[in-house]
Parts: sequence; C-alpha cells; structure tokens
Amino acid sequence: MRIPTITRRAGRIFAAMTVLVTVAGAATTSAAADNASTPGRLGQSSVRAENGAAAAPAATTRQTTAADQCGFVPAVPADRFKGIPVFNPVAAARPYTVVFHTTQGDITVKALTSAAPCTTFSFRFLIDHGYYNGTHCHRLTTQRIYVLQCGDPTGTGSGGPGYSFNDENLAGATYPAGTVAMANAGPNTNGSQFFFTWKDTKLRPNYTPFGVVIRGLDVLQKIAAAGEDDQNSAGDGYPNLYVGFRDVDVHAGR
Repeated sequence: MRIPTITRRAGRIFAAMTVLVTVAGAATTSAAADNASTPGRLGQSSVRAENGAAAAPAATTRQTTAADQCGFVPAVPADRFKGIPVFNPVAAARPYTVVFHTTQGDITVKALTSAAPCTTFSFRFLIDHGYYNGTHCHRLTTQRIYVLQCGDPTGTGSGGPGYSFNDENLAGATYPAGTVAMANAGPNTNGSQFFFTWKDTKLRPNYTPFGVVIRGLDVLQKIAAAGEDDQNSAGDGYPNLYVGFRDVDVHAGR
C-alpha cells in the first residue's frame, strides 16, 4: 500500500508496472500479490503516509543461506546494472559514513551497519560502483510525511539496480528527522531507492532504517523549504530545487 510516484515520464512508469511484477524467484510471487491487492499502485519503490496504527505487513519468506542471509535475488528493472552483491558478514560489519555531494550542499550519513547489515552492505556496494553518481532526487513530500526520495537512476520513481533483498531493522522502527531508510514496493523488495526524512515523520515500520544524517540536515530543510510541484498530489511532487548527486563517497571507520 504505497503512494504511486507519478511523474511526467508516464510511459516509463507504466512500462515499469509491467516488468516489476516479473521479479525473479520468491520476489515475483510476493510483489504480484501485493500489486493485485493495492488499487492504483504502479509498483515502483515509494513511501506513503498511513492512517491508523495497523501492524506492518508480514515479511515475505525467502530462501537464505549462510552465504546470502540477505536474500539477494535478481529483479527488474536493472538500470545501470552493476551486478548482484555477494554478502560478506565481515565486510558488512565495518563501520562507515557516506558523504553525498549534492547540488544543494553536502549531506553526511552514518551507516547503521550493526542494525541493518544487509542494507548497508548493498548501499556500499552500489556506492563503490558509482551507481548514484550523477543521479538526482525525484520526489519531495511536504504534507503528512516529510521525505526526500532519491536513488533511482532513471529519475522516475520506477528504476532499480537489477536485484532486490530482504527488509531488516523494522522492529520498533521510527522515522525522526535525519533518518535514512529504504523505499520499497512491498515487503522484501528493497533495491536502490531510499529516502531522507527532513522532519519527524510518522510511518508504519515498513521501511528499513539504515542510516542517520550527522551533518547536512539544514541542507535537507533548505530543499524542503523551497517546496515541490504537486505533480503527484498536494504536497507531493518533484523538488523545486534540483537535488543532484555530483558524487557519493564512502569513508571507512567513522
């Protein structure tokens, strides 16, 4: 049950609706079932405000092994495909921070490697392969929820890295200002898209929190203050200030 991230590139999005329901393996079944039960959903990674306090949906069960406790599986679309991570628990445990050098200023994030090892491992994999360099944030919300959504190399809200993986760190998850969490298209459909909360936001614990902004919250708030174009709905659209990632750097051990 996620808000559709409608953009001007409608043709691309509706094509994505068709291909996303063909996700390989167990992800195919779960995504297709979720799509069928959610009216109007286009299938792209997103995050939405929820009414009431209903429990998070049960996570999809996947086959996992000692070599892949994260459930990395092939998925479509595969935009700017860099391969599929092979989980290494030793490497995943190493702390790091990320600096997003954006067109609006730098944002520094501490990765929660202990709480979300699979997510932070995937995130670092994509960064190390230059996946996010030259991409931009495609969605800003300013009513009910307060997020800046990024990580889609197509800039449409329908793009993905060619694989998906399991949710984690959801028990008791909250989303105060400065949270960095995964956007998704249903349980266990994490890919490349993520969001920053620029203000305390109430969400169901459906979105894996994997980082905390330690510098640059003022940059996010500046972006939010400039507003968005309402192209999705009132308070939900493309940021009025262009937010491009010139490059994204990993700094180990901080």
